[in-house]
Amino acid sequence: MEKKNCIISLQGVSKVYNDTTVVSDFNLDITKGEFVTFLGPSGCGKTTTLRMIGGFEIPSEGKILLNGEDITKIPPYKRPINTVFQRYALFPHLDVYDNVAFGLKLKKIPYEKINRKGEKVTKLRHLSSKEIDEKVARALKIVDLDELEDRDISTLSGGQQQRVAIARAIVNEPEILLLDEPLGALDLKMRKEMQIELKEMHKKLGITFIYVTHDQEEALTMSDTIVVMKSGEIQQVGTPLDIYNEPVNAYVANFIGESNIYNATMLANKQVRFLNHAFDCIDDFPVNEKVDVVVRPEDVILTKVTGEADKNRVCGRIDNKIFKGVHYEYIIMVGKNEVIAQDTKNREVGDMVYLDVDKENIQIMKKEVTKNVFTDAWINKRNEVVISDFPFAADVTQLLPGSKLDEDGYLVDKDGVRYDLTDADVIAEIGLNDIELSDNTEEGSATGTIVDIVYKGDHYQVMVRTELEDDFILDTMYSWNINDIVSISVKPESIKLTIKGDIKKYVYE
Repeated sequence: MEKKNCIISLQGVSKVYNDTTVVSDFNLDITKGEFVTFLGPSGCGKTTTLRMIGGFEIPSEGKILLNGEDITKIPPYKRPINTVFQRYALFPHLDVYDNVAFGLKLKKIPYEKINRKGEKVTKLRHLSSKEIDEKVARALKIVDLDELEDRDISTLSGGQQQRVAIARAIVNEPEILLLDEPLGALDLKMRKEMQIELKEMHKKLGITFIYVTHDQEEALTMSDTIVVMKSGEIQQVGTPLDIYNEPVNAYVANFIGESNIYNATMLANKQVRFLNHAFDCIDDFPVNEKVDVVVRPEDVILTKVTGEADKNRVCGRIDNKIFKGVHYEYIIMVGKNEVIAQDTKNREVGDMVYLDVDKENIQIMKKEVTKNVFTDAWINKRNEVVISDFPFAADVTQLLPGSKLDEDGYLVDKDGVRYDLTDADVIAEIGLNDIELSDNTEEGSATGTIVDIVYKGDHYQVMVRTELEDDFILDTMYSWNINDIVSISVKPESIKLTIKGDIKKYVYE
């Protein structure tokens, strides 16, 4: 359904280059006067989408409507749209005035006259010098360069050159202004200043801005609406507040602002388990469903532990702190899990603290389970990976390409450097088809209780929970019963390991 007062509508737009899909089934309506930002990493398709709106690229599929009319194949010069690029493409041999006036001197506008037969006809004419002067003066005033019209481009700062590029784009009075990472060439201080100035220009002009950036701060600072993109697809569309406070998935949460993201399990109605603790929440998901939990660092409440720690509360040790000017940022280890927290109180590294989160600040998102991911695994002295306190045989040489184990059990790289991986923190991943169950509890590497079974049409998806309440999820052809106690087996080559941090800290001297 189109937005009211919609100026641009992208309907099922896709772009394919050499069998590679860069933009896929893109659907978006943009309102007149809106400041919309396409946000995403390099290669996500945001600039390609902008170029299709501008007419520099033709969609492989779908159509683009401007005020309800199809402009999909109309060339750029016939669209009431102008673009400001990251490289400003100014003419170095022209001064500020002539750079801004360049397009106006070429432009022709329609006018009506009476011919010899007394008929009213439409003709085209160039703008007069007075008309050009008035338009250039207005554009330069909007960008605060009205006193620099005679300056050479080479004598201007980066920020001033950027303003000239914007003035040149708006002087033609477009209905839409496209901005492709226009602040990317500026230093941090100037970029922050220009963010504010761009927002003010948008208010003055009242036209539609469509902005492209990979900088989340720019998007949050300037936008009315943010479109978060990944691999050519829209992940979420919303206001900056909605995107930040209510991300629809872990990708958006991780891309917008700093986040603590954990694998979690719903224990009961509006109760979720992560960090080995049950938290009340306001989101309602089915019991035993695997979910992603997001907690923003500013929402973590810290309290110093005095006396013996309360086992019913989440407790951690401050591992690192950074002074950020307004607050301190702490990295806190809760077992093998890392929590980022912000607090105005100056605490010391090594302090033990309680961590609390109000239920309103626990964001829970649906998770598509494609594999088991254990973020708090570690390596023991026998080079086994320990998951939920159970040791599994694993291939630790995958942590360092080209390495091998020597006769003493140390990891040795191709240069002969030895590594002692004892107590090394790792992330362990196991596929859903790589776990085998047995009713013989002595047979496997771990034991647990079946807490959930879902029939998927041609197989069952089974959840096995250990005593430490870690879950192993597997796909199987065999039917089991809830509350069956089973053993878990995984082949060493089926466990993918990733080192946490820099492996060099485990070099054995």
